[in-house]
Amino acid sequence: MKDTSEERRAALRRLPYMGVIAVVAEAEKLGFVNGDPTWINLGQGQPEVGPMAGAPPRFEKLEFQPIDHAYGPVHGVPELRARVAEHYNRLYRQGKHSHYGPDNVAIASGGRLALSRAAFSLAPCRIGYLVPDYSAYEDMLYGQMPRVEPVPLRAREEDGFALTPELLEMAIDRDDLGAFLISNPCNPTGVMVKGPALERWVELARERNCVLLSDEFYSQFHYLPDGRPAEAGVSAASAIDDVEVDPVLIFDGLTKCFRYPGWRLGWVLGPKSLIECFITTGSALDGGPARIIQRGAMEVLESDRADQELNALRLGFAAKRNLMVERLRRMGIRFARESEGTFYLWGALDRLPAPFDQAAHFFHRALQRKVLTVPGYYFDVDPGRRRQDTGDFDHWMRFSFGPPIEAVREGLDRLEAMLREEAGLR
Repeated sequence: MKDTSEERRAALRRLPYMGVIAVVAEAEKLGFVNGDPTWINLGQGQPEVGPMAGAPPRFEKLEFQPIDHAYGPVHGVPELRARVAEHYNRLYRQGKHSHYGPDNVAIASGGRLALSRAAFSLAPCRIGYLVPDYSAYEDMLYGQMPRVEPVPLRAREEDGFALTPELLEMAIDRDDLGAFLISNPCNPTGVMVKGPALERWVELARERNCVLLSDEFYSQFHYLPDGRPAEAGVSAASAIDDVEVDPVLIFDGLTKCFRYPGWRLGWVLGPKSLIECFITTGSALDGGPARIIQRGAMEVLESDRADQELNALRLGFAAKRNLMVERLRRMGIRFARESEGTFYLWGALDRLPAPFDQAAHFFHRALQRKVLTVPGYYFDVDPGRRRQDTGDFDHWMRFSFGPPIEAVREGLDRLEAMLREEAGLR
């Protein structure tokens, strides 16, 4: 009988691993297994998930009800949608003339799915995105081509890789953009756009009728310039004039800020007219989130518990940020801007002795020390690999302070030993 396995495979396409997934795949070749205490993952894209000083206890069980075994609404149960709306009104809309309600919210099974639903919902248009930014945007946007045309906007190092209002305005007008997708705070750079600059982003979206897709999954990781934790997070929700008019979709969830990545629960807020598009897309793509996880999310977002978690989060992660900034600087790694948000540092290797000034070499040598990092070129988002102007981030590396502080310290010790023993670091 003829073996048709190759023919069957020809009917499918194999996507390349991106970002952290690619890093883990390389580490697995050397024996890495999640949970192995001999490995330190300074590339991880999730925060530490265990107990944290000052935070409420971690959930250990969820109680099922009979209804939880049934399908739920595609856009999430109304109780959770109302709780998410209340959360944003309390944090960002006090004193405003318009407020979010349950119909301004849709729930999805995780952040990537929420963002994928939004990309799938786009009418034929040109969508702008920043370079560098979240690596998963590459396949997310590529999957919607040619209906959607992705248009890159290169951030400038002299701006600390921030999307300035001037750059955004120029891109919308020059490229006739119908939408713009960006993470704020930015993964990988840790840049946080806030205050008047964020207000101008929202004004531009409104004035130019350009839908702003604001990925805010790291919104509560907020640090002051001196490294102290800020008192609150940042969201475009505070800059919106009318929640039913401004064309802004806000994405967040339990994944990062509440340290429940395994629950795979995300949400999107926006005008009802845009949320309706998100709902119909969900009915075609995934059918909606699990009821039991939404029941747990209700408790996570209870106001006192949420405030306790988020305050502890900023305090604990600020300490890890400051440790990593100090240690990486000592190693000769520089920053265009120290992290203001996320749990990442975006470090330049160009002052290190060759070949450690190359992200690929640094990455592979660090793996030999059982330390994972993420080379900067994974964030050079290029859907369809159409651009010629790539390679700008071959000297950049993303370092994660997501693990517990003891693991962060051990990982930095190993990197410093690597540079001292192999690159002559003093």
